[in-house]
Amino acid sequence: MSTEATLLERCESKCELCAAEASLTPYVVAPHTLVTVDHSAMLCDTCKSQIEDPETADANHWRCLNDSMWSQVPPVQVLAWRQLKRLSAAEGWAHDLLDMMYMEEEIANWAAIGMDDDAEKPRDVNGVELKKGDDVTIIKDLPIKGSSQVIKQGTVVRGISLADDPKLISGKANGQSMYIIAEYCRKK
Repeated sequence: MSTEATLLERCESKCELCAAEASLTPYVVAPHTLVTVDHSAMLCDTCKSQIEDPETADANHWRCLNDSMWSQVPPVQVLAWRQLKRLSAAEGWAHDLLDMMYMEEEIANWAAIGMDDDAEKPRDVNGVELKKGDDVTIIKDLPIKGSSQVIKQGTVVRGISLADDPKLISGKANGQSMYIIAEYCRKK
């Protein structure tokens, strides 16, 4: 049996992300380059084009991930996680689904490898990209370097700025300007 026939049998001739039945083609999940059963998913033209060109993505189309994110097929899990990750900054429902999603460590690593283009942006504890002007909440007590003071958990830092180092943000907490490690914050 050919790889494509095996994939069609696995997906019951439906897109593995949105369940559409028209014009399915195998899609190789990066960083892999060969169409194999273990590294590919069968996708409709709509899903494939929106994955390849995220600027054209229709967020409502991706509500289908509410079902497909629970797939037991690793390439489908990876694609669902990546799409939810892309949408989570702008769509609350995507962020909620991402929080619920579970993947084995090996599959999670595979999913993250494909998101390396976003690695140089400051991200909060949940992986949400932080932008200039955002408000964040400190998630744990942080000692202030060079003093005996502490920024308490739950402190809100309003109107942050981005630093040259993508791991840091700057803002005012307790009346003092300071740099804060982005992963110790949660976007409001």
